[in-house]
Amino acid sequence: MKKHIFYSIFFLFFSLGYSQDTISFYFDSGKYELNNTENIRLEEWISENSKSKILAIHGFTDEVGTTQANDTLSQNRVHYIFSKVKNRVTIREDFKTISFGEKFQRDKIKAKNRRASIFYLQEKDLEKENEVLGLEIEEIPITDDMPLFQKVKLAKVGTKITLKNINFFQNTFQTTPESQAAMYDLLFVLQNNPSLKIQIQGHICCVDLDRRNLSLDRAKQIRRFLMWKGIVQDRVTVTGFGTSQPIYPIPEETEEQAAANRRVEIEILSK
Repeated sequence: MKKHIFYSIFFLFFSLGYSQDTISFYFDSGKYELNNTENIRLEEWISENSKSKILAIHGFTDEVGTTQANDTLSQNRVHYIFSKVKNRVTIREDFKTISFGEKFQRDKIKAKNRRASIFYLQEKDLEKENEVLGLEIEEIPITDDMPLFQKVKLAKVGTKITLKNINFFQNTFQTTPESQAAMYDLLFVLQNNPSLKIQIQGHICCVDLDRRNLSLDRAKQIRRFLMWKGIVQDRVTVTGFGTSQPIYPIPEETEEQAAANRRVEIEILSK
């Protein structure tokens, strides 16, 4: 075990002690190898936690003996536990150990101080690993060239995503044939994210007022397709904004600006 893993993370694992599971194994006085009973407990724990992840191992001793000897003893107890779990239970790459010797959290019962404690996450909690450890998760920005499923995966509740390549015949809510691929992309995302709820938002271009509610009808048309393919209606709400939220001022100066204004967006309502 490399020396660099022997440094204090006291502030992390004791301030967040409630966030991960802990198990302790107890040593006989002056020993750094477990007796038969505790070895059986350790083997049982290893067998039950092959898919857990170890975050840290801490070692302790009672006050019998010199301070220096106890520091060495607590460290050897950590080494012993590590040798048993290595290659049998997943260990976090930057996992830490710390040897407290006799100086920290002495129990009135000496036998309880002769221990090594494993801090770990169960398999069911691994997806929250960074949150448990209080680590900042770097946000990946959503870019225009990402596929829809990736955009939705990165999106937070309230995020709006433009559905690219969905077009309608002029002055109608009928989608053009080339829109099918994008509509199936949206269907795929909803099928593979059963808790996802969205709002489909229609926008039009080029006029001051959406007198025919065309933007709403276009949003409804996308929902009809999704419902026809088996998506339940309460997962998809619709609204039409007409020309009230243009990307470019109306009247648009170019066809490219008009195309950007007449768009369909989804807003993530829940994930």
